[in-house]
Amino acid sequence: MDNMTKEFLEILTELLDCPSPSGREERTRAYIKAKLDNMGFAHETDAAGNLIVKLEGAGPNDPVTVIAAHMDEISMTVTGIEANGDLKVINSGGLVPGKLGEGPVEILSNKDENIIGLFSMGSAHSQTAAAGNWAPGWSELRIKTGLTPEALKKKGIRIGSSAVPVRKLRGPYIFGNEEDPLVSAWTFDNRAGIAELLIILRMLKKKKLKTGKRLAVAFTVHEEGGCHGAKFLAQRERPDVFIAIDGCPLIDPEVLKLDGRPGVWSKDKYCHYDQRLLHDLMNAAENAGTELQPIVYSSAGSDAGAVYNVGGAGRIAFLGHVRTNSHGFELARLSVFKNTINTLFKFMELNFVENRETRSKLCNK
Repeated sequence: MDNMTKEFLEILTELLDCPSPSGREERTRAYIKAKLDNMGFAHETDAAGNLIVKLEGAGPNDPVTVIAAHMDEISMTVTGIEANGDLKVINSGGLVPGKLGEGPVEILSNKDENIIGLFSMGSAHSQTAAAGNWAPGWSELRIKTGLTPEALKKKGIRIGSSAVPVRKLRGPYIFGNEEDPLVSAWTFDNRAGIAELLIILRMLKKKKLKTGKRLAVAFTVHEEGGCHGAKFLAQRERPDVFIAIDGCPLIDPEVLKLDGRPGVWSKDKYCHYDQRLLHDLMNAAENAGTELQPIVYSSAGSDAGAVYNVGGAGRIAFLGHVRTNSHGFELARLSVFKNTINTLFKFMELNFVENRETRSKLCNK
């Protein structure tokens, strides 16, 4: 396994230690801050909680490009506490019950220590379940805590608290062909994008590349269910270009392949993406020794599409790994993450390095 892939897996594993529901991204943000501090990057956190690294560039009035990965994950939100201590829950983001199954979950406390509960679907011996068509909805599901409402209150659990699968179940798991393995985790979305951007920042620092244009690398809050962090960031920074780094759900195997090639979005549920940027990214991929798979989505959305939809950027793009089992134990080809990193880094080299001579040399590599 090459060093870049090892570094990616190390960061991904550490990010999987950080529960990060929308509105509770603080542990992930603290992890990223520590990484940035260690690399020597200045950073700032805005009022929404977005974490931003502004790289050296041209004048303060020149156009801004934002490249962003979101910090939050799909989760559950407590909507009620019953007399026996059972928690009623609904989904936060695109989580569906079947993706969870039954199992232990971590309920995030407002105090020092989170608690463990059991996500429960009830008995499978009911007449409906026995008929083979049992599909309980959120209103029928509970998290069993074994604690009284009073004890839950003392432990900082309340209506509005979030819950996610426990750490020991999250992965990552590597399996399959040793020469070209698969990797799975709960979930890549969007820990993979964070890891990719951190590695790219480390590469920029190591190669001592300076950007000749204004460029911001951002880690945004609350993408799941609203993309609010990215919209706030765009309102504040006024970027001409906004590029989201995330994952490409595999819906039609005739369109996307679960191989080492990353995906690039051409349209989502919000809007069309900038075709010039799409071709720039495809050119960068070719220079990096891979190729991109273009995709059109009718239901998926991203930070980039949401920003464009509210007029927050003039041009948008999306790059990321292809994954299946989206919003569950997501599955990808391990090699796709290295290819995503190399593509984005080459794109940044070709478009943001300090002078034309350097860009010309890079284009001819």
